[in-house]
Amino acid sequence: MTMKSMTGFGRGEAQNSGVTWSVECSSVNRKQLEVAVNLPRELSELENAVRTEVSAAVSRGRVNVAVRKESATAGADAVRVDQVLAGQYYHAMHALALKLDISSEISLTDITRMPGVITQAQPETATEDAWPSIQEALMGALKQLNTMRAAEGASLRKDIETRLALIESLLESIRAKSATVPEHQRKVLRQRLEDAGLPLPLDDERLVKEIALFADRTDISEELTRAASHVQQFRAYLDGGAPAGRSLDFLLQEFFREFNTMGSKCNNAEIAHHVVTAKTELEKIREQVQNAE
Repeated sequence: MTMKSMTGFGRGEAQNSGVTWSVECSSVNRKQLEVAVNLPRELSELENAVRTEVSAAVSRGRVNVAVRKESATAGADAVRVDQVLAGQYYHAMHALALKLDISSEISLTDITRMPGVITQAQPETATEDAWPSIQEALMGALKQLNTMRAAEGASLRKDIETRLALIESLLESIRAKSATVPEHQRKVLRQRLEDAGLPLPLDDERLVKEIALFADRTDISEELTRAASHVQQFRAYLDGGAPAGRSLDFLLQEFFREFNTMGSKCNNAEIAHHVVTAKTELEKIREQVQNAE
């Protein structure tokens, strides 16, 4: 399965008995799946059916679904004017003008703009008659939505894999450098002792013990092994057949933990620099993963 973004848009249409049904689906980031459905009032009982279709096509993100209908032909009474309501608006506005002592220049345009004065008559459609067309339009919208999400997801994956390769390279550099740290520390200790006028032979027990303790404190082999394993697991999730956004987000937390430990134990400027670079790349990967399904 291709990696998908959680951001996308799709639109579908279907026609039946002179009525055009249009469905628009848009999605944005969310930790879980959230579905918001906007249906004509008389078809509100179809909300669960729409949610079921969306849940089958999308596993993560907030999906907004808007269903609209448009009649191809309009009868003579397609536009209705509520004259009683219009009169009430007029008298209320006139009375307000008198009370405020202002000019009451009330035009027909002012009245017709008021809510409910002019409405467009829409014949109600039975649920069982509307659902087949709505479902057809919905499936078309979801197909477009997932096509867009897959296209953006491919870009996300490409960027993630590039950064993952860099992190893998940094791990190799850290591994190579960490092997030389104890020997470097031994030389530093001997030089300090010589500068203080206390030279010790290389096999002096106290020097050997101090180096051993230092090597144990700065040993990051376990962290390197786990981090390398995380890289492989990360790639396995990317190649897997199921949405893995939440799993990748958790794995990134483990990644950060390993690099934080390396940074605190390494006692080497070059390794510390590599750790900072790796954490910067991990942060950029996390930003991308937060948009992955």
